[in-house]
Formats: sequence, structure tokens, C-alpha cells
Amino acid sequence: MSGLHLWLRAEARPTEQRTPLVPDDAGSLVEQGFRVTVEESPTRVFPTAAYVDAGCQPVPTGSWVEAPADAVVVGIKELPEEPEALRHTHVYFAHAFRGQEGSAEVLARFRRGGGELLDVEYLTMGGRRVVAFGYWAGYVGAALGVLEARGRLTAPLAPLGRDQLDGALAAGRGAPARALVVGAHGRSGTGACDALAVAGVTTTRWDRAETAALDRDALLAHDLLVNCVASTGSALPLVRVADLSDPGRALTVVADVTCDVTNEHNLLPVNREVTTWGSPVRRVGAERPLRVIAIDNLPSLLPREASLDFSAQLAPVLLDLPGRRGAWQHARAAYVRANPA
Repeated sequence: MSGLHLWLRAEARPTEQRTPLVPDDAGSLVEQGFRVTVEESPTRVFPTAAYVDAGCQPVPTGSWVEAPADAVVVGIKELPEEPEALRHTHVYFAHAFRGQEGSAEVLARFRRGGGELLDVEYLTMGGRRVVAFGYWAGYVGAALGVLEARGRLTAPLAPLGRDQLDGALAAGRGAPARALVVGAHGRSGTGACDALAVAGVTTTRWDRAETAALDRDALLAHDLLVNCVASTGSALPLVRVADLSDPGRALTVVADVTCDVTNEHNLLPVNREVTTWGSPVRRVGAERPLRVIAIDNLPSLLPREASLDFSAQLAPVLLDLPGRRGAWQHARAAYVRANPA
């Protein structure tokens, strides 16, 4: 029996409907000795009542700031800007360890409060992430790319179910004639390829070897590019500003699933801005503009499916959290490296 206190916070982002822990999995953790507190949320895809039925304790939205010091606060996306000092252990996708925009201030908040950041992105074993939304990010990203190429993507975007999304993909055929998925054999790439199959789009799959030996002419000959690779070091960019004027370019739509726009090693330097549910497409270039989709919470457009999948991965890993065992060792080490005392 662990006795660990998990505090499932409400998400600050109004479009975020996902949850890292669904009611059934939360209930299983309660049965194994965890104490699980759940904040009320106006957006979470699962109702608070379902957590209460599973044995969790409900509390008001945003009350994690007053949680007991030993509570581990669990979420998905960014924290609200207050308080300035963070005193708890937080588990979420912080995107703060590779010099991303705003990362210095995030780390400073933890230093000021003496808290601890365990970034879900760094829960790894043998160099591979053990918990990820990647499949559904790739699936939704490729789907949006197809719909944009067909002139059928409308804004603002809104959450939906997989049946609805698959129906939209299957309803129209033709464009794009050819799609390229970079990072096709990873989680995100697999999801992207599956969505393109539903849409009936001919797909080229690149993995590490093809990306390293970049054939830019071949890349630009595709109508749709789905990028599922984040660069951690210097690498050849996939699409540069100079490529917009290439007379042989067939490429019209880029779905940047990785959305690593503030990374100095961004593989898509043609785009340095995220897009949003309200404005999902950014046009780059004046003549024959490239249409770029770079939404950084893609899986939330399929919140139920994404949450069920993610929670099934996270719940067993949480059993190792009390002693920072297993993948939590790597997450803790990543925080120490990025935020040395």
C-alpha cells in the first residue's frame, strides 16, 4: 500500500478536455492504497461524479495551490501563471528542458517554491517513452492535414469522437494525392499512417535513414507532409523558407504533429508559430503559400479516446512513483540536469 496522495488538477487551457487519469484507473489506484483527489473541471471529458463513484475525493477547481505539501499534482498541459512559487511535485507535459520559449520561467517557479517537476515526456525506460499521447496526436494531425488539403477543414475546431472523424475522412477522396509521413514508425507516425489509410491517401513512410539522407526534391513532390519527428540536435531541416519558391514544389499542406516551433533545431524553420483551434491553419509565403497546421494539443480533439489510452499507460507507472523507481528515475534526472541547484 503506497499511501501516496495524487491530486488530479483541472486544466487551465479552456480547450483541454483530456485527463491523464480516467475514473476506472483512478479507482484501481485507490484500491491499491493511493489517495486520489480530483478537482472539479468544466471541460474534462469524464464527469467528476464518475471519479467520486470510483472512490476519489472531489475538490474545487484550482485548489491544488492549497493542497497538502506531500500531494503530487497530476495534469497534462501548462500550469496557470500563478502562483509564482511552486512547492509541490508536479507531473505533466512542461516542455521546459530543451530551452523552449518560457521554459526558464517555469523552472524558476519550481526553484522559488522548492517543488519538483517530473515531466511526462521524460518517463523513459531503455531510451523509449513509456507514456505518451503520440498515437492520437499523429492520427488527428494527419486527419486535419487531409481535411485542409480537401478544403473541408472549418474553424473553430471542436472535440469530437473517432467515428465522426473517420466519417469525415472517408467521405471525400482525391486530394491529397500523395502524403509523406516523417517518423512513420514511431507512435505518432503510426497514428498518422492509420488516419491516412482511412482517408484513402497514398502514403510514403520515412524513418531515420530516409530523414538523415534527406531527398528534398522527393519531399517537396508530396502534397501533404506530416512531421512526427522532433530534433534534439543539429539536423537537415525538412522545409525551409527558400523551398517556398521552388518551382517544382507540389507540397501545399504541412501538419506539424511535433509542433516544436521554439526549438533552435526545429525541423520546420519555415514555421515558428503554433496555430490554434480557432485559427488552425497558418499561411506561409506570399506566392503559392504553404498551409501549416501546428496545434500543440492535437489529441484533445479526440479527448475520450486519447484519455483512455494515456491513462492505461500511466496508471501502472504511477505504482513506481512513491520511491521514484523505474521511469521516474529518468524523469527526476532530467529535471536535475535542466535545473541544477
